[in-house]
Amino acid sequence: MQYHVIYDGNCNLCVTLVQQLEKFDQGQLFDYVPMQDQETLNSFGITPQDCEMGMILIDASSPERRWQGSDAAEEIGRLLPGGNVFTSLYRSLPGMKWFGDRAYEQIRDNRYSWFGKRSSIYQSAYPVGCNLKCKK
Repeated sequence: MQYHVIYDGNCNLCVTLVQQLEKFDQGQLFDYVPMQDQETLNSFGITPQDCEMGMILIDASSPERRWQGSDAAEEIGRLLPGGNVFTSLYRSLPGMKWFGDRAYEQIRDNRYSWFGKRSSIYQSAYPVGCNLKCKK
């Protein structure tokens, strides 16, 4: 695993996106920790207040390299096979970055009312610190 994805384990949309990423990546590039796992987040120096700003992506080999919110979503997209083409195109179109940032903020701030809240925290099949043997 080369990157840690910090996601909202109570958010239906967030969990659905993590599950799709898990199916596609199968633990090769990403592992996951829900924002509700404060013990693990403490090891990264992440506070609940940090999580209020949205998903976080951490470079495991260089943990000081972090992306948050729409920047994290873009970086995940860039890292996926063929994703760099789409991310570069998105970033090159005038106004798209601004629009994407605003859209992300609206979704982040309204995720429970728009997409619902889970009754239990989703735990990934590829948790932080896991290797491929953790696969369910």
